[in-house]
Parts: sequence; C-alpha cells; structure tokens
Amino acid sequence: MTTNFLSCVLAAVFASVPAMALGEWQAVEEVRPYSISGKTGAELYESIGARGPEAGAGRAIAHTTFKLTWTRKYEPQDNACVIVTNRPKLIITYTLPKPAAELPAAVKSSWQAFISGVQAHERVHGETIKEMVKEIEATSIGLTVADDPDCKKIRIELTRRLGEISARQRQRGRDFDKIEMGDGGNIQQLILKLVNGP
Repeated sequence: MTTNFLSCVLAAVFASVPAMALGEWQAVEEVRPYSISGKTGAELYESIGARGPEAGAGRAIAHTTFKLTWTRKYEPQDNACVIVTNRPKLIITYTLPKPAAELPAAVKSSWQAFISGVQAHERVHGETIKEMVKEIEATSIGLTVADDPDCKKIRIELTRRLGEISARQRQRGRDFDKIEMGDGGNIQQLILKLVNGP
C-alpha cells in the first residue's frame, strides 16, 4: 500500500477587479472524509488500503489537494505593463479516513491517536501550500515588465516565476514525506501502533 500523501492541483484564472492590498485573503480549509470499516486497528488499516484516495498505482491513507485561482489586473503604464491586482482564492481539501461505525473503546482510543497524527501530517502540507501562495502574491504584485504595452511579455515572465515557486513547494512536500514515511518515521510509527493495537 502506498502512503503518498500529496497531490496538488494548480489552476489560474485571470480577471479584472479593483485592486486590493497584499495579504487580504484567507485560505478555505475543508475535510473530505471517506468511509472505512473494521473493529480492530488491523481491519481499519486494511479498509484504508482498499478505500483510500488513489495515489499513483496504489492508494494513500490521506492526501491534501488544493484549488488556487487568481484575480489579476494587468495595467499598461507608459510603455510597460504592471500587475496592480493579484488576489488569490485558495481552497485546501484534506481527504481523511473515517470509521463508518462506532468503535470499541480500546480501538477508539488507538484510532484517535492514529488519525490525529495523520491530520497533523496533512496540515503541514496545507501550511506549505499557503506559504507558496503568499510567495506568489509577494512576487507578483507590482511586477513590471518594460516595453510591454500589450501586457503579453509579463504573462510569460509571471508563468516562469510561478513555475519555480510551485516546483519548490512540491519538493518541500516530497522531502517532508520522505522523512515522515521512511523507516522509523512518524507515519510508519502511527501505522504500526494502529495495526498492532487492539
């Protein structure tokens, strides 16, 4: 079973609206549960393996996705083009397992420790996504490209910068997962405690 937790989707929408100050936005964070069954830790983990979100060739325990759209205004100034508005709308979705039925008391305690650890792991991915969006915003607002009265060159330059920032965020996620899911890592320990518990 795979434990690849990160799956990110990036979309960009360009529109014109009145300018807003840097940082006047909040990410929307939502949890999307998927149903699992079982009366023991081992049965619950087996159900996760069968029903978890698809990740590559297998399934994951949980994952974090996001939808990012932008409201941008490009403004010609003299012979240059400037981004005067660059406001993000960010929705982060955490997909997590949830037992369909009430668990026996001992298993419930074991499950709570497991799911709390998984949630904490996913929230780290959520934070790196928010940090990426803030970096994009800071890099983009006020971006000016000379000799671009039709505001075409600036879009190419912005795409280049966003690609670099996005690549860094994805690498951070991979590096974090490698530590968390490696031998003796936090996720591996959570799985072992759940499966070997009641």
